[in-house]
Amino acid sequence: MKKVVLFVATLCYGLSYAQEIPEVDITTRNSWFKAGLTAGVPMGDAKDISSFNVGVDVRGQYLFNPHFGIGIASGYNHFFGKDEVDDFGVIPVAGFARYYFQTEGVFVGADFGYGFLTNVDNSGGLYFNPQIGYHNKKWNIYGYYQNTFAEDIAIRSLGVGVTYNIMFK
Repeated sequence: MKKVVLFVATLCYGLSYAQEIPEVDITTRNSWFKAGLTAGVPMGDAKDISSFNVGVDVRGQYLFNPHFGIGIASGYNHFFGKDEVDDFGVIPVAGFARYYFQTEGVFVGADFGYGFLTNVDNSGGLYFNPQIGYHNKKWNIYGYYQNTFAEDIAIRSLGVGVTYNIMFK
């Protein structure tokens, strides 16, 4: 957790000294909407109260250059309760960054924001979702380790996701 806070602080510090913010030109070559599905197995505290999770992943992305993109991410992850525990969910509201090694191939990235919990007493907490995957012009297939650090519980999930890229016009 200390490494995440240090990374975000360093990023904010570096961005505060930017000399000039360039104009952003949204085109089909550098920006798109991503929509897809996820499935995973609960880990940590969540594995005691949930057996499986599925979700919807939605994102808006802007590429600074062919290798580095940023954007906003949200969706819904539904956790199926077990042992008479009710189902619950996580609604993330996050920013994300991705590094694409080539125009088609492996990428790494992470989401960072807030995860709102549904159908539980706790309202939510810090949301962090690192990813590694494969991409081409239309599809992203990735593995993830999603974490929501709420007050009394840490909701974690290890899974896979797939998103389809819808180009902005």
